Amino acid sequence: MKKISILILLALVAFETSAQGGADPTLGNRVITTGVPFVLISGDPRSAGMGDIGVTTSADAFSQQWNPAKYAFAISKQGVGVTYTPYLSQIVNDIFLGNLVYYNRINERSAVGASLRYFSVGEIELRETADGPVNTVKPNEMLLDVSYSLRLSDRFSMGVAGRYIRSDLRIPTVNGDDANAANTFAVDIAGYYQSEEIAYNDFDGRWRAGFNFSNIGPKLKYDESGQENNIPTNMALGAGFDFILDEYNKIGVSAEVNKLLVPTPQDFDGDGDIDREDDEEYEDISFFSGIFQSFGDAPDGFSEELKEFTWALGAEYWYQDVFAFRTGYFNESDEKGSRKFLSLGAGFKYTAINIDVSYLFSTSAVRSPLEGTLRFGLTFNFGDEYDEY
Repeated sequence: MKKISILILLALVAFETSAQGGADPTLGNRVITTGVPFVLISGDPRSAGMGDIGVTTSADAFSQQWNPAKYAFAISKQGVGVTYTPYLSQIVNDIFLGNLVYYNRINERSAVGASLRYFSVGEIELRETADGPVNTVKPNEMLLDVSYSLRLSDRFSMGVAGRYIRSDLRIPTVNGDDANAANTFAVDIAGYYQSEEIAYNDFDGRWRAGFNFSNIGPKLKYDESGQENNIPTNMALGAGFDFILDEYNKIGVSAEVNKLLVPTPQDFDGDGDIDREDDEEYEDISFFSGIFQSFGDAPDGFSEELKEFTWALGAEYWYQDVFAFRTGYFNESDEKGSRKFLSLGAGFKYTAINIDVSYLFSTSAVRSPLEGTLRFGLTFNFGDEYDEY
């Protein structure tokens, strides 16, 4: 694999921060930053092809990341999915996000799921002197989670997930000390609604809605004296509608909003700048208090709170349940990170195998680290099928 330098690692950290909105906060740019932002990177090309929408789309093998409650509406009894997402592919070739998922619909009312996501930062060469011996390290991050979903009625389900997160991005010192990995735990609480097929004048239709409060858990830090970092606790709300035009053609449209449930950086001492003293007070806010505080702590009031919401629109066209074409648009306020991108995707289904791909185009001055990246996913569905429609 291609070797990368410390400068590339620093660039990666900057890009990762941009994935959550950005740079160091100032009074004019109060961007919310978190640790382990990789957990919010779209791990599957189907959702990526629709502007990172997943909380309200129909159930698939990759529902674990977006809304585990959807598994209770899965068509196939079991499924396995694997994806590969190159990261910063225009700079290096050994940084990637890998995703492996499995679900099992136990019966008509409940299902379980599990997933493993691994984010590799590639290989980094460390030298004490320019001509000294090389010490190669491989920083990485990973998460492992399990979920359970249950249908509380014929049309509504809820799901919970437990997640272990490990971040090993520390660069060791020459003597190998002070390089511990950071660890934490988190939970998701999700819900999903899917209506019956409704007959309209010229087509049939189906309503969908979902929510997911994800990554609810304590902060992480790399050593006892280090800074505590919030994890990206997130609220996702979405709704959608399927236009069932005939037995061959179906179009699904979806809309989704997200908000990080993390406090906004503040100028606590009123000196006109957010400095280290303010950071220390900010770190004293517990993760639990921060969740509730995040709804009303923006210094500029309600108008700034609205800017902390991202929104996305997505559409998916299926022909004979064999071929799919997808597109979507994602938007974030310029003052909160300026992530804006258009995405395209396609899917192919052959018997029990699904192949999905997606591509992203940045539409703002802040380029996405996934710009020019082709994401790939493979799903195997097996077992009996449930008649949900």
